[in-house]
Amino acid sequence: MRRPGYGALLGLGLLTLGACAPTVATMGPPVTTPRIEADPQIDDRIIAADGAELPLTVWKPAETPRAVILAVHGFNDYANAFEDAAKDWAEAGIITYAYDQRGFGRAPDRGLWVGTETLVSDLETATRLIHAQHPGLPLYVLGESMGGAEVIVAAAEHRLPGASGTILVAPAVRGRETLNVFARAGLWFFAHTVPWLAGQPGGQPLFLPSDNIPMLRKYSRDPLVIKDTRIDTFYGLVGLMDDALAAAPYDDMPSLILIGARDDLIPGGPSKLLLTRLPPVPPGDRRVAVYAKGYHMLLRDLDAQLAIHDVAFWVLNPHAPQRLPSGDEKVPGEVTREAGGPAPRHG
Repeated sequence: MRRPGYGALLGLGLLTLGACAPTVATMGPPVTTPRIEADPQIDDRIIAADGAELPLTVWKPAETPRAVILAVHGFNDYANAFEDAAKDWAEAGIITYAYDQRGFGRAPDRGLWVGTETLVSDLETATRLIHAQHPGLPLYVLGESMGGAEVIVAAAEHRLPGASGTILVAPAVRGRETLNVFARAGLWFFAHTVPWLAGQPGGQPLFLPSDNIPMLRKYSRDPLVIKDTRIDTFYGLVGLMDDALAAAPYDDMPSLILIGARDDLIPGGPSKLLLTRLPPVPPGDRRVAVYAKGYHMLLRDLDAQLAIHDVAFWVLNPHAPQRLPSGDEKVPGEVTREAGGPAPRHG
């Protein structure tokens, strides 16, 4: 009996790779009219065109709102990420909406990647519906981390109907071009051989997302935060970050960009790359703050009030000549000229 040759083994290997392609749970065909449903007995929710129900959380000011924020959460997180910040914004007269994105929190397809187009389509739907709820108020779309990448893509494609501007909080732009060849190759290999494999790193964490340790402990115990990430879901996230970097030259919306100098998830290099790729805008239409003690979770750090107050100030005074109240505002060109990546974690 002849043994299979190398060609046959290679063919078998390629077939195996094809059979283990990354899973992408894209949205279905339209079956209904998108809408917001409010029910005192259950959570509010956005009904997408394909019938998917996206839980919606709203933080309302006591008085008539002066502005609106639509907040888009980060990877493995959900709408609750904005609870503390949104309560402060409510005191300033800002109403905040945040929905659980598909694949995360209480939304459908939890743990699976749904693709850039589905995420951006849902964001476009949410923006349109919320603008319709408050047609006379300025609406700002805020994206944190992964949400920031989506907001960049949506803004570049003019898919934020009615929005007056965007707020990018530690935007996730660590695309493939910022990774070394071994990281890129390893990610592709595992996403195409064991895409279903999920886990979390043990021992010393690779990254420190915040200096707010009590918050991180609470975050780690929250059952709605995903702890075990499928490899193909992370592969999809990197693809979204690629899309954001590619879209950046076409994002000319007025924006506030917040960066943590100690952010080691999206360190200085990728953040500066984003700033160099954004197109020229009129003076004052793009403002940047770099927080010396800021980590990735800028809105939940120990010094979170700096970023939270800067957001409220800009939303309520987008054309004010005054610097942001934190004092951490930078000229975008000044940020890109500064050397080095994130500051050390300790010391």
